[in-house]
Amino acid sequence: MPSHDAIVIGAGLVGSAIALRLAQAGLRVALLEKNAPGREASWAGAGMLSPAPDAPASIPLVPFGRASLTLYPEFIAEIEEIAGRQVGYRRDGAIELLFSAEAERELSTLVALHHALGLPTEPLPLDEAARMEPALTRRAQAAAYFPYEACVDNRALTEVLLAAAAISGVEVLPATGVREIMIESERCTGVRTENGTLFAAHEVIVSAGAFSGLIEGIVPRVATHPIRGQMVALQSQRTIRHVVRCEQGYIVPRDSAVPQRLVTGSTLEDAGFDKRIIAGGMEKILSKAQELLPELATAEITETWCGLRPDTPDHLPLLGPAELDGLTIATGHYRNGILLTPITAKLVREWIVEKRVSMDWEIFNPLRFSRAEAERESSGDSSPSDHAAGKGAGSAFAHK
Repeated sequence: MPSHDAIVIGAGLVGSAIALRLAQAGLRVALLEKNAPGREASWAGAGMLSPAPDAPASIPLVPFGRASLTLYPEFIAEIEEIAGRQVGYRRDGAIELLFSAEAERELSTLVALHHALGLPTEPLPLDEAARMEPALTRRAQAAAYFPYEACVDNRALTEVLLAAAAISGVEVLPATGVREIMIESERCTGVRTENGTLFAAHEVIVSAGAFSGLIEGIVPRVATHPIRGQMVALQSQRTIRHVVRCEQGYIVPRDSAVPQRLVTGSTLEDAGFDKRIIAGGMEKILSKAQELLPELATAEITETWCGLRPDTPDHLPLLGPAELDGLTIATGHYRNGILLTPITAKLVREWIVEKRVSMDWEIFNPLRFSRAEAERESSGDSSPSDHAAGKGAGSAFAHK
């Protein structure tokens, strides 16, 4: 008899939330993490909860983002009650500044696009923006307000979610990297770890972020690719209430204290699994932060770090059953993993427990790239797909 009903690979936010939901459904769940739980992309993000598209390719993600944002208040309240700790959830909205000579036209395009997607983004007069956030630059040519957006201290969220999962019966196993999945009679029956330990289970869920593609035995290979994002934390005497951003950068308030911790970023770098923090990245981030809030020129740098976003060839998640029975993929959330945590966990629980889902997730089918490749080969078309991170993003799209 298998030692567990379900094994979840990867103890970031997505994997931890899936493990929690499965345990709440009565399953015996093990959550396996190659390093320290919650210390990869989930720990490195800024914590913005924005369903607004950040590139044309992410427009299909908007309904899922909206659904997940709707789930967030109840999700936060639930895990805070279980763990007895707070996660720093703020529902103060966001302000985006536009700087180009075509800013008014860009603002009109942005608002029209968002309204078509069901997002109540509003034009924000510059004098009103200055009243809402007195520290804002006066160099902006236009501004938009996102009253529906929120943010969360993602490090606190990760810790609280892991605690809630453990309290709910999930067996959390750090330093337990998975080398390969085990297959018997065309079904996934468990995993083998890097030290050779076998874990048997009826269901295996791959949620290992950028590292998902390194797990052996999955055919086709999980199509994830790391995109490095460098980040800076500042300590500022001038506080802000809202997330403030522009096309190429953002500032997220982490608390309401004085001095205030501000998280700012970020870079998009195709650097493999290299986590070095480099001068060029820091210069870009700090330059944009000061462009948004000029007083940050005197702010203290208190921390620098980077994370590896799990990108995919079309920048959309990989969600759903794999080729093998007993294997489910839930990874590749790229810039939206924190936002999409509640809806991903909900859908994966539905699939594992009920073999049905409440939203159509076919567009995120993890087999879509192999099927597309087979179709290209059969038609004689050898044109490569566009893998460029963020390619095509313009002023109507938010930076995350």
